[in-house]
Amino acid sequence: MPAFTFDNVTKRYEARTALAGVSLELSRGTALGLLGPNGAGKTTALRLLLGFARPSEGSVRLQGADPASPRARLGVGYLPEQLELPGRMTSRGFLLLHGRLAGLLGSDLEREVDAVSELTGIAERQQDRLADLSKGLAQRVGFAQALLAHPRLLLLDEPTSGLDPIGMRDARDWIVGARERGCTVLVSSHVLSEVERTCDRVAILHEGRVVAAGTVEELVRDGEQLEDAFVRLVRGGGRE
Repeated sequence: MPAFTFDNVTKRYEARTALAGVSLELSRGTALGLLGPNGAGKTTALRLLLGFARPSEGSVRLQGADPASPRARLGVGYLPEQLELPGRMTSRGFLLLHGRLAGLLGSDLEREVDAVSELTGIAERQQDRLADLSKGLAQRVGFAQALLAHPRLLLLDEPTSGLDPIGMRDARDWIVGARERGCTVLVSSHVLSEVERTCDRVAILHEGRVVAAGTVEELVRDGEQLEDAFVRLVRGGGRE
């Protein structure tokens, strides 16, 4: 069973069409980088995938089920692009809450929160209120909740937003570590170099359509970097 599928999906809003006839599939054990200019439809695709919105046409399946079903979202870790944290909660309280929502209890919950806090570098800030954290530390907290309880599928929307170079390197290590544990990963990002280092497949969205998809090696020409191929494919609408 694929981790998710988009079958000829179109999503229309009153003033625009965000996605137009998108078909996409992610196999288990794969890491896919979803790339595209601003407004290409990346965040809309993630919203449809998580059941936050419904397609106008076509169908979306998450782990073989309707994304609106709680069963479909079991074992899914998610980091949104616009991270809105409850400011009055502490980092630890926030992670304990999400751990309980993921089904962790008792000593297992405490152990997993400690482990993910240590991994993401927030162990010394667990009693800090979320409202008092810098953007970079808040992003680390967001990563920690997405990684909590060892998800089978990890969905990351602009995961390095707000992170400094050290944080970006750490984020790359967290993604690679999740993959090594067998996690399937979708990364939506503007940072092409990070996608190239963490993903084995790439899909490029432009004006709501998939203009290219494949491995990095399949998309680049001789002497090109992924950035060069991205610009060429977007400007050419995917045409060779």
